[in-house]
Amino acid sequence: MSVSVTTRSPRPGEVEGRDYFFIDKAEFERRKRAGELLEWAEVFGQSYATPRGHVLGLVEAGTDVVFDIDWQGARQLKRQMPKDVVRVFILPPDGTTLERRLRTRNQDSEVVVQRRLAAAADEIGHWDEYDYALVNADLETTVGNLVGIVGAERVKRERQTGLAAFVADLLADL
Repeated sequence: MSVSVTTRSPRPGEVEGRDYFFIDKAEFERRKRAGELLEWAEVFGQSYATPRGHVLGLVEAGTDVVFDIDWQGARQLKRQMPKDVVRVFILPPDGTTLERRLRTRNQDSEVVVQRRLAAAADEIGHWDEYDYALVNADLETTVGNLVGIVGAERVKRERQTGLAAFVADLLADL
């Protein structure tokens, strides 16, 4: 999982470096100006971003990196890394379930929950910019589908480095 930086305060139970890197606005702007952020977005009055160096190092090493980012960040990542990014939009099964999930997290105030619900229609409206869309009615099924997508994307012909040389050698042996 990619670990984002954010200007918001930690929620109960969140751990620095595991859930997010918590920084102030001045540091966020400094990193943005210095080109240290791969993507960034303002969400509900807070800034979120992906640190560039760590992610690019993982990708160059052939490691799959999973992001939990909104449509703004996904759009930026796709522009910056068009051949490496596969976008999966996770949809709730219905509005009632979305509201229940937001409330049962017990991490946000009523004001924040209401703001998130009000913004949900706009956010969900970007689903068609993604390569895949999953309806998360059952977490186990959704995770299984996500694992299937990653597996299928890994074996796409254009993603397999060295495949052309392998096939050439194979044909030469025939």
